[in-house]
Amino acid sequence: MKELVEVIAKSLVEHPEEVVVTQREDGNSILVELKVAPSDMGKVIGRQGRIAKAIRAVVKAASSKYEQKVVVEILQ
Repeated sequence: MKELVEVIAKSLVEHPEEVVVTQREDGNSILVELKVAPSDMGKVIGRQGRIAKAIRAVVKAASSKYEQKVVVEILQ
């Protein structure tokens, strides 16, 4: 999941070198944390959170075959 979020985020931002994605597994769930440059935050979140919601939907669809809940958090 980490790689998927990283590829999506890097394709959206102006500073792909500043994209940092970390992944932690906790039992039956996976937490994916995404950090981007402050100037790129709006591009990752989108208007009314549409881009962030779309990223979460893609990750949820990809994670369905692993039978684990995946949570994507966008950090400042």
